[in-house]
Amino acid sequence: MSARKAELAENLARVEERIESACVAAGRKREDVTLVVVTKTYPASDVRLLAELGVRHVAENRDQDAAPKAAACADLPLKWHFVGQLQTNKARSVAGYADFVHSVDRPRLVTALSTAAARDGRELGCLVQVAFDVESGDVGARGGAAPGVVPDLADAVAAAEGLRLDGVMTVAPLAGPYAGEPGQAFARLREISTRLRAAHPAANMVSAGMSSDLEEAVQAGATHVRVGSAVLGDRPRLG
Repeated sequence: MSARKAELAENLARVEERIESACVAAGRKREDVTLVVVTKTYPASDVRLLAELGVRHVAENRDQDAAPKAAACADLPLKWHFVGQLQTNKARSVAGYADFVHSVDRPRLVTALSTAAARDGRELGCLVQVAFDVESGDVGARGGAAPGVVPDLADAVAAAEGLRLDGVMTVAPLAGPYAGEPGQAFARLREISTRLRAAHPAANMVSAGMSSDLEEAVQAGATHVRVGSAVLGDRPRLG
């Protein structure tokens, strides 16, 4: 085993222990939480090693990095998650390789993704990104729509050709009432998810939590945690 593969295996094992412990503490089954490894800034060779180690869900946040990486790894049994803020002019590219887009936060993006997915004959899983640092009508500092906008945005996704409404996502806010309180933000996301499922029962994904706060996310009911640095190490700067 290469040194890098051994390093990734050790890091994965530690993250797995953390998720397992968090599930036990929350009274949840381990299989109810999916680990999505965020591979941004890391090469396709690392994605291949992760796949060899059993990882099946990987995430990227920049299309210019994600598109060539997904192409280079097209032979692997992976699900690709796009988790970054997404410009409408990148929607066509992202719709070509992503299985899930976690960052749907405005009607224009719904339209752009729908057009692209329908053109490619694909069904794209979409999560409405919720921001807890904005007033209604604005977009959060790290992307996302205000909680009050979520029902209408979700309805638009559900009605759009080529799109499937899968749930909701958030990033722990750096400002606003939940700044420094990721657990509270994730609990609020869970409430929004519960209400959403009253209208859209299949939209049961709750994407929350990263390397620093995955335990709080699992406690609050996250179904998907997005972990990068705890698996891959501190991020290198891309040249």
